[in-house]
Amino acid sequence: MSNLLKTWKRISLVQQIIIGLIIGIVLAITLPDVARPITILGTLFVSALKAIAPILVFFLVMSAISQHKHGQHTNMKSIIILYLLGTFFAGFVAVVASFIFPVSLTLSASAEGVSPPGGITEVLASLLLNIVDNPIKALFNANYIGILSWSILLGAALKSAPESTKKMISDFSDATSTIVRWVISLAPLGIMGLVFESIATNGLESLLSYGKLLILLIGCMLFVALAVNPIIVYLYIRKNPYPLVLKCLKDSGITAFFTRSSAANIPVNMSLCERLGLDKDTYSVSIPLGATVNMAGAAVTISVLTLAAVNTLEIQVDIATALILSVLSAISAAGASGVAGGSLLLIPLACSLFGIPNEIAIKVVGVGFIIGVLQDSFETALNSSSDVLFTATAEFSEWRKEGRKIP
Repeated sequence: MSNLLKTWKRISLVQQIIIGLIIGIVLAITLPDVARPITILGTLFVSALKAIAPILVFFLVMSAISQHKHGQHTNMKSIIILYLLGTFFAGFVAVVASFIFPVSLTLSASAEGVSPPGGITEVLASLLLNIVDNPIKALFNANYIGILSWSILLGAALKSAPESTKKMISDFSDATSTIVRWVISLAPLGIMGLVFESIATNGLESLLSYGKLLILLIGCMLFVALAVNPIIVYLYIRKNPYPLVLKCLKDSGITAFFTRSSAANIPVNMSLCERLGLDKDTYSVSIPLGATVNMAGAAVTISVLTLAAVNTLEIQVDIATALILSVLSAISAAGASGVAGGSLLLIPLACSLFGIPNEIAIKVVGVGFIIGVLQDSFETALNSSSDVLFTATAEFSEWRKEGRKIP
């Protein structure tokens, strides 16, 4: 047993997760009733991530803002522009791909009990209200928009605090980051339970029946990650972008794919930024911010599923409306974390642009829940890896102007 544990520890986390994934699939197919108790491992893993992630974001941002020195240069403006560009172009790619490869749905699935927003005004109003939400309530409900706003305000207020106070906040930040790493180290067991539960409950057929939709969704996300984002990066750094793009996907995207939580992946992204030699004053703010508002994957999901519903109902769409959908999906995706249910619950909002009744749009949300095991994994991987990619791009662009060597 001792030798087995030593061998296990020598294996990388990604390899451990793949082993857990395979075991979960095999058990779900061969022993679904006998092995059902292992579903508790997935539940515990997700619950632990959900519990610690809000506290992590709160202390990380508050610590970074409180220790920022006046006049210290950061690249936040460029990073925010990159976040917005990345999200918009992701939605645009999804719209174009849906026109070239139209997909229709069999709308038998439903999503009872969900309450999507009634319009873009409601989304924006919800976003503003979440910004000023009670800080304790925001932490309790994992309202990341509210957590981010209060942590920024408290960090700014603590700039003049004694160094001992700032050190204590920094220690809390480091401690929560360590706890998240401990939880992520248990990912192989958690993923095994999650995969088992998904396949044992819905069956492999549930995923295969939506094969064309999944191919379109995943294809769009891969195209954004491997074509659109590299073009954006190249325009900024004027250098082959793929070493940086592939490093971000490997070191950040793979972990995010399995944890399915941008917030929980923050310590992984921070560690990657450190290895890239980026400025801590910048990435300690941009990474938590990106986990909240940089939502290229969500923009793809909203656009593809909305146009799948449009194709199902044989609604004619002109180019102008399609462009509006690109903008709407980008705005909605950025506000997704402030709406209960995330990107899937914003699909009815986008469907309303084409006059699709709410009861049909809710069935589209139901389809999203069925394919969520893959859709959400790829979406999170794209979102989280882009946080590091665009943070590094903004800083490397400054290095290029200064004549410094870009790694």
